[in-house]
Amino acid sequence: MGNRLDGRVAVVTGAARGIGRGVALQLAEEGATVVVADFGGNLDGTGGDVGPAQEVVREIEAMGGRAMAHGCDVSKYDQVADLVDKTVSEYGRLDAMLHVAGILRDRMVFNMTEEEWDAVLAVHLKGAFNTTRLALPQMLKQGYGRVLLFSSGSGLGSTGQANYSAAKEGMVGFARALAREVGPYGVTVNAIYPGGNTRMTQSVPDAARTIRAAAGISRAGRAAEVQAVSDDGPTPRDPENNAPTVAWLCTEAGGAINGQVIGTSGWQASRYSQRHVARSIHRARPWTVEELARAIPNQLVNGITNPAPNQQPKSEE
Repeated sequence: MGNRLDGRVAVVTGAARGIGRGVALQLAEEGATVVVADFGGNLDGTGGDVGPAQEVVREIEAMGGRAMAHGCDVSKYDQVADLVDKTVSEYGRLDAMLHVAGILRDRMVFNMTEEEWDAVLAVHLKGAFNTTRLALPQMLKQGYGRVLLFSSGSGLGSTGQANYSAAKEGMVGFARALAREVGPYGVTVNAIYPGGNTRMTQSVPDAARTIRAAAGISRAGRAAEVQAVSDDGPTPRDPENNAPTVAWLCTEAGGAINGQVIGTSGWQASRYSQRHVARSIHRARPWTVEELARAIPNQLVNGITNPAPNQQPKSEE
C-alpha cells in the first residue's frame, strides 16, 4: 500500500462495481479511508442491494484499510445528506467526493419517455449537485477538498443517448463553474472521462455502436475501448485502468489541476481542451441574412464535416 492519501477520507458513489470499485480500492491502497456509497441497483436504476458495496468494504479491510458501506441513492438529496453526515460523524472529515454512480435509459429521443429523461438526469446531473453541494461545506471548512465528477465522452454526442449525453456534458459545465467558485479556498473540481469494459458498456447493442461509428461520432479513444478483453492479462479495456490517475488527482499534488476534463481510459491519461472559438466571421456593421447565406457556408463552416449527415435517399427526378 502507498501513503499518498494517508489520513484522507474519500466518498465514492457507484463504488460497488466497475470503475467505481476500482477507484475505491486504489484510494484505499494509497491509505485513504473510503466510504463505498452504492445503491446497488440495476443499470436502469431500479432495485437496490447494499451487498455489493459491503463486499468492496470487506476487500478494503482485507488489505488493511478502513471503509464503510452506505446504500445511498445519489438522486435523493436527503440520502446524500445522510451519507455526508455519517462520513463526517464517523471519521471527522471529508477530503474527496467522487461521483461515479450512473444509470442508462438508452432510447432515441423521439421514443424517449419523460421518466427516462428525468431518471438519467437525476442520477448523473442532480447527483453531481447533491454530492458536491453537501460535501463542499465540510471541505471549505477544512480548506482542502477534491471533487471528481465522472462525466463521459458520450457527452460529445451519442446516438440513442440524448439523456445520458445531456447529463454528462452538463456535469462538465458544472465542474468548470464550481472550480472557479471554490478553487481559491483549497478545493479543486474536475470532470473525468473514464472508460472500460463494464456492465454499462456491455449493455450498449452492437447495432448502436455501428451506427455511431458510421456517423463519425464515436468519441476519441474508441479504438482502445473496442479491444477484446483477454483472460491472459490486463488490457486497455479493464475498468481498473482509470483508478491510478483518479487517485493521484485526489492527492495534495493533484491540487495543481482544477476545472479540467481529464480522460482516464486505457493505459493513458489525457487532458481535453477547453471550449474556444474555432473560427468566426465579422463585419463593421450588422449582417443581413442574404450576406450570411453566402458567408456561413463559404467561410464559417467551409471544410467542416457534418458529423451526422442526412441519410435519407435522394428522390429520383
